[in-house]
Order: sequence, then structure tokens, then C-alpha cells
Amino acid sequence: MNPLRIGNFSGFYGDRFDALREMLTGGEVDVLTGDYLAELTMLILARDRLKDPSAGYARTFLRQLEDCLGLAHERGVRIVTNAGGLNPAGLAGAVRESAERLGIPVRVAHVEGDDLTAGHPGTLAAHAYLGGFGIAACLRAGADVVVTGRVTDASLVTGPAAAHFGWQPGEYDRLAGAVVAGHVLECGPQATGGNYSFFREGDVRRPGFPLAEIHADGSSVITKHPGTGGFVDVGTVTAQLLYETGGARYAGPDVTARLDTVRLGQDGPDRVRIEGVRGEAPPPTLKVGLNRLGGFRNEVVFVLTGLDIEAKADLVRAQLADALAKSPPTEVRWDLVRTDRADADTEETASALLRLVVRDPDERVVGRALSGAAVELALAGYPGFHVLSPPGKGAPYGVFEDVYVPHGGVDHRAVLHDGRRVPVPPPQQTRTLDDVPQPPLPDPLPPGPTRRAPLGLVAGARSGDKGGNANVGVWARSDDAWRWLAHELTAERFRQLIPESRDLPVTRHPLPNLRALNFVVEGIVGAGVAARHRFDPQAKALGEWLRSRHLDIPEALL
Repeated sequence: MNPLRIGNFSGFYGDRFDALREMLTGGEVDVLTGDYLAELTMLILARDRLKDPSAGYARTFLRQLEDCLGLAHERGVRIVTNAGGLNPAGLAGAVRESAERLGIPVRVAHVEGDDLTAGHPGTLAAHAYLGGFGIAACLRAGADVVVTGRVTDASLVTGPAAAHFGWQPGEYDRLAGAVVAGHVLECGPQATGGNYSFFREGDVRRPGFPLAEIHADGSSVITKHPGTGGFVDVGTVTAQLLYETGGARYAGPDVTARLDTVRLGQDGPDRVRIEGVRGEAPPPTLKVGLNRLGGFRNEVVFVLTGLDIEAKADLVRAQLADALAKSPPTEVRWDLVRTDRADADTEETASALLRLVVRDPDERVVGRALSGAAVELALAGYPGFHVLSPPGKGAPYGVFEDVYVPHGGVDHRAVLHDGRRVPVPPPQQTRTLDDVPQPPLPDPLPPGPTRRAPLGLVAGARSGDKGGNANVGVWARSDDAWRWLAHELTAERFRQLIPESRDLPVTRHPLPNLRALNFVVEGIVGAGVAARHRFDPQAKALGEWLRSRHLDIPEALL
């Protein structure tokens, strides 16, 4: 049987608008998937729905589809997307209306059952991460467009693969292979050189979107359309495989994929083969993402220029102490960012930033009173007083957390294009999600001369957030570099290099097949991205910070 060619045209809500047309016209493809949902996106869509009950889906997708629906129909390309967000039925109806207006005969189906908001009072949105068999049911019944709400990102690929090859629940190795391919595709150009540590090795000014050639046994080849930008190699695929993962067991609603079994190999220019993936029964529960209003937040950034930076910062803190004491916010955070340089030749490089962030359930506590107190310092503060932007009233922020429910706690259904509602049964077998035993590590390198140098000269990294946690995947570029990295970059060394993590739980997960270590840092992004707990709220650059840190590296590797 010929492989199924599944491409991606969106990695987030706001991705490149013309990617759908680019993927339809750039080469052969059978199914196109669009991933629009992230934890923050669900909060944004929930707030949209508060204003308009008919909203709650990614409107960008509808505009993209109106531009390309005829082309997709002509080429026989099916489209599967989670752009339905909080209202998949609403988006499916809007797609039908658009197709009818354009005169294009398109069969539209959707998947529902993820919305558990009614059972979680006080949340703006509570949605379970569903698997791919609802999507598969829609496609098997003949749908041309399938719209979902919250499914796992990889389900956008496992569903079409299961429908095409006739896979059934329990075919864990095949499903796990498709999960791994789906995880590589889900973030679009992150698999083709985007956000890549070694970006200078190719032209990544406009990286193309990836596609996977999936085979009946679950193996795949990751590639891209000819002539599109960026590049696909073992490094770009490794980086994406490590993104937003934890241990060797990568759990999903249909299968738990064993990342420690993944084997990658270059299969030609811009082609990477993924094989050997083993799967296990899924865990007995489904993850449910809860989004709620956390309170209100305000921020002022003071610019401190020239001499006496520390003393100027102390003065600001002292002057605002009274304002903060009158009605103390629940949380007050000061951060002094020393971006200044001595004897600088520009004013900007002579300046440091002092950031004040306050949070409280009461908008008035973080609002005009605090802003007014900060502005009143304009003529009575430190020499050279100014702020990056005028402070305003408090803004609401969201909090994300996850809970778990049994598979039977959701009413997973495929709503077919003809209106029939088909229940999707929960898995027959489940398996508790335990950590795998620590794998054997390679022999360390023999002793030799070392040089103090950045870690990034011998290793790549990619990082990201999951709720309040962050992961940092680090991989070596050669076998010898792996022999050194596996013994040098312990969890304790990680804490030394990333001081923010010193008081937080840090777990190291070795993945020898990928020559990689995956670090999970619990709590480093607080209550999730919407809470904007830190300078880099999604920990996107945490890995690049780690790569910039200096260690004693064997000269043989440099």
C-alpha cells in the first residue's frame, strides 16, 4: 500500500496565513492538518465566547479555507483541524455555509465530547484531550473536512492514518509510530529549521511546512515540499521530538508511545526516516485542561541609566513602598535586569530595566492607584527617570491547570457529515503510566584536555512549557559528544547552570537512541503562560540560555 502523505499548514493560532495554499500547490499530499490550539489559545477563545456565544473557534481557519476550499476539493485533499476550539459544531456549520455560498460540494463532519466545562464550576473552559478515533470515524464515513475541539495534537495525524490503513484500537506500535510523526508535524516549521539551534546551517528565512509519508506499519518519513525554505535533517526532527515532552513514555488517549524506541535516519536530502517506535496501552485517564481567571495584573518597567544602577533601583522600591502598603497586592515582584554596560556608546546600552509586576484578585488593587503612584515619581524620582510605557489599569490574566478523568468520563462522538452521531468507545485496555527504568549510558570519554566553552558548541536544545512546568531537551551531535553529555549534564549540573531551577524539582530523562537528555523543571513558569510569571513566560528560550552557559568541554569535541 502506498504511504499516506499528511502535511501540516498551521502550528498555532496566528501561523502563516498562506500556508494552506502553499501546501496544496507545492506538491502531492493526501491530508492536510491544522493545529490551532494551545493552552493560551483556549483561554483566548473562552473569552471570545463570553462576548459572543456563537464564537469560540479560530476564525482565521475559516478565512483560509474560503480561499482554498475549491483547490482542496479539486485535488481530493482532505482537511483535518482542531480549529473548532470551544465550538466545533459552530465552525463545522460555518464551513458548510461557506462551501454552499461558493458552490463547492464538501462533506463536513466534526468531533465533540471534549467540553467538560459544566462539570468544573469557576472555569472559563475545561476540555479533555481526545484521541484520533473520532476523526477516523468521520473520514471513514466520507468527510472531506473534519473539525474538532480539544484533541491531542498528534490525534490530527493518528486519526487519518487509522482511517486510511484500517488500524483498530490496540494496534499500539502502528498508532505509536503515527503519534511520533504527528508530534513532529504539529508545530509546523519547527520541524523544517524554524526555532532551530543550528539555524545557520540552512536558509530558514521562510521555512516550509512539514509533511509525513506514513506507512502501514506506522513508520514514516518526514519531509517537505520541493523548493520550500528551510531544511529537514535528523537534528531538526530530534529537536521537535523533544519539544514539550517528558519521560520516555509519551502518553496519549489511544496509545502511549515509547520515545526511547524511536530510531531516526537520514533518508536523502530533506528526508528523515522514523522507525522502530513501540507503543503501549494508554493510561487509564484523560488529561483535562482547565482555564480560569486568575485575577488582575499590572506592570511598570523603569529605565535606569548610567551610574548607581543598584542605588536607583533601591530608591524606586522605597518610594513605591507606601503605595504598595496602603492596599497590598497578593503578589509583588521586582526584577532588575542588568542590560547596561559601562562606558556605553549609546544610551540604550547604558540602561538597565527594573520591572515591577503586581497581581491580585481585585482589579482596583493593581489598577490606577499603583499606576498613579508610579507616574507621580516622574519629577521626584531617580535622575533620568522614565518608563518604557505609561502604566495603565490592571489587566486580567488566566491560570491553567490540568486534572484527569477516566476515559468513560467523556462522551466522545463523531458527528458525521449526514448528521449521524457515532459514539467512540473508550480503550479496552489501559496501563498505568510508570517511569521506565534508567537506560544504560555510554562509556564516558577518556580523560583529556578541556576548554571552557559554551555548551551550544556541541549540543542543541529546544524548550517549551506544559502548564506550569517546562522541559528542556538537549541532544548531542556526535557519538563522542553524547558520551560526554550523558555524564556531564546531570540534573544537579543543570540546576547550577540555570539558577532559576535550583529550588525546583528537576528530573532528567535520558533518551540514548536520540543521543538526548530531556529535563523537566516543575513550576518554573508558575500558573502557566497566561499568568506571565517570568520574563520568558513559555520558556521558549530556556534551552538557548542553557546552550550559552560555559562548561569545561573536552577539546576533542571542539
